[in-house]
Amino acid sequence: MRRVTVFGATGSIGQNTLDLIARAPSDYHVVALTGGRNITQLAADARRLGAELAVTAHDDLLDDLRAALQGSDVQAAAGTTALIEAAARPADWTMSAIVGAAGLAPGMEALRHGATLALANKESLVTAGPLLMATAARHGARILPVDSEHSAIFQALAGEDIAAVERIIITASGGAFRDWPLDRLARATLAEASCHPNWDMGQRITIDSASMFNKALEVIETKEYFGIAPDQIEVILHPESLVHALVGFRDGALMAHLGASDMRHAIGYALHWPERRDLPVARLDLAAIATLHFHAPDPARYPALRLARDVMHRGGLAGAVFNAAKERALDAFIVGRIGFLDMAVVVEEVLTAMSSDSGLIDAEISLDTVAHVDHLARVRADEAMLARTL
Repeated sequence: MRRVTVFGATGSIGQNTLDLIARAPSDYHVVALTGGRNITQLAADARRLGAELAVTAHDDLLDDLRAALQGSDVQAAAGTTALIEAAARPADWTMSAIVGAAGLAPGMEALRHGATLALANKESLVTAGPLLMATAARHGARILPVDSEHSAIFQALAGEDIAAVERIIITASGGAFRDWPLDRLARATLAEASCHPNWDMGQRITIDSASMFNKALEVIETKEYFGIAPDQIEVILHPESLVHALVGFRDGALMAHLGASDMRHAIGYALHWPERRDLPVARLDLAAIATLHFHAPDPARYPALRLARDVMHRGGLAGAVFNAAKERALDAFIVGRIGFLDMAVVVEEVLTAMSSDSGLIDAEISLDTVAHVDHLARVRADEAMLARTL
């Protein structure tokens, strides 16, 4: 029986992970489940799966969690320290699905204890890729990608020599606004940005898909995880979201990974690796699909992709700046402080301002320096957004 922990259990990735675990309850012992403010869901899942521990990230909700777990054997805890302590509990496999930079520290702690880390928290690689990969190597741990694109790349590379790779192509649906006239984007509303044409995801990642910031993070993640040069990474629009990635080799061959738009495929692959097991996902009927479409992304529509390349070429802690500024700009869009197109403008302003301080950006990557730069970038982003409203 494998001991498993799921960080971000109440989000879409977490819920899909628990769905697969619940289908084979005799195969898994659930060590810990963590979540945010959805205490009802967190407590119900912890009870249903017999978890040892349930943790909410919010200290003020500890009493609510304890009340929801009353009468069960599940322990309750809350706060950042409790998340780290949960990651330190012995587990064979840990899902890292906390959204944002908050997922870095628990993932690092799991790696220090030698767990296999199924990584859905792309921000960990964006903000501290070298540190994360070095920690895994030092402690004999393994990181398995869970983003559909990176899982697809990982599978396409099975048995291949990374030195033979000429390019990696990750696909993007284009999000909610892929067919909108450019002049309409400035008026895009929160409700419009929160509806994805293909995937069922949380609000934040759905908006990031519409702006292509999600894909920008994935471009950086590809560089950090697979160790290839930025100019070997391409992005192509693929509205059907059935081809998740392609790997091109130096002999001209392209290896593509196709599958239904269902995150349980990538999650299940990581959960069962190195085996393949039956998964409750749709099988593609290629004759019924008949046609697949691919288009080059418009740089004017998706400036986030250009910013991602700037980050990769700059290196150091530029990824931490990029992610923090993006998160604050997204927060502001959600509450109506700035418009849809303003998000990229704010991120670029913060990147430009902070990249001029080479001593800051080129500092050694550690949890402390990432946290410091993250804080400064959020402050700079707030200042930039305030200036735009004055």
